Amino acid sequence: MAATEERAGHRPGIRQVAARAGVAVGTVSAYLNHPDRVSAERARRIAIAIDELGFVPSIAGRQLRLGVSTLIGYLSPDVSNPHFSEIAQEVEYRAERLGLTVFFAHSHGDRKREDAYLEAFEQRQVRGLLVSSFEPIETRLAAMRERGTPSVLVGRRACDERQPSISIDDVSGGRQAAEHLLANGCRRLAFVGGPLPVQQVADRLDGARQAVERAADGVVEVVEVTERSIAAGRAIGAALAARPAADRPDGVFAANDVLALGVLQALIAGGVAVPRDIAVVGYDDNEFAEASLIPLTSVRAQHADFGATAVDLLFDAIEHGTVAQRVFEPELTVRQSSRRSPA
Repeated sequence: MAATEERAGHRPGIRQVAARAGVAVGTVSAYLNHPDRVSAERARRIAIAIDELGFVPSIAGRQLRLGVSTLIGYLSPDVSNPHFSEIAQEVEYRAERLGLTVFFAHSHGDRKREDAYLEAFEQRQVRGLLVSSFEPIETRLAAMRERGTPSVLVGRRACDERQPSISIDDVSGGRQAAEHLLANGCRRLAFVGGPLPVQQVADRLDGARQAVERAADGVVEVVEVTERSIAAGRAIGAALAARPAADRPDGVFAANDVLALGVLQALIAGGVAVPRDIAVVGYDDNEFAEASLIPLTSVRAQHADFGATAVDLLFDAIEHGTVAQRVFEPELTVRQSSRRSPA
């Protein structure tokens, strides 16, 4: 009856646990923070009291006592994109092994939401931050670093040598995608992506242009979109299918897989043969690329240890003040959507 009444009132605290277990408050504190210092019998009584009372230890209080947080924040721009979901999963697994807990937040590409989440993370005194952003953000991260919150920029190489980052060589990835299309007989390429000021998108386009410039008879058309989504890809695919055959590109390189899959669906629905009439290449090589009705050729941007490496970089920055900028090399994975005989 007493337990029921205590649960119905205010949340039980450490004093109630001590009273129920018949021990001093300091003994309960030792049990929570240094269990090896408490005798087996007292530990048993405290554990029973905690269970009966429904006591939940205060992480915030523990942080104040020990002066150390076990929380890190991960801010990503697009939870709907499988690429970011895969990274988040890796981040969570690696953080757990290091004794850290991750708070996830998603800005949906909105700068105001991004700023609000960064402020909230800082107010909660997280130990560090992993930040993926489509916007210029290094000045903000530098200010937070000066106030004691280190961070790792994820997905884009930092311009400031004092800012840790982990990224993919997107220029190389774009070049590989275009070179593959050219090698398979395509000459009129279309790059579908945007917004173009986003660094990752700009780098992928730059790489594609480099490849086309080396092919004397190749051209690349830029088809800009405001969002990299299935719906945007379908709209572009439908517009391409509606063109006269002579005015269509014969190869499409999309800035990410969800765009590419939307383009692919609309082309097929519009009666365009893929890859015979138009070959299609995506970017990220997410879990849906291979599972598509016509398996999608894609640039594999995420290595198996990408998310884990991001956490390791942050941990090194927190513990040792180490600054490292890791750049991974992407790799093209060729599937049916682009396999065609060279002209």
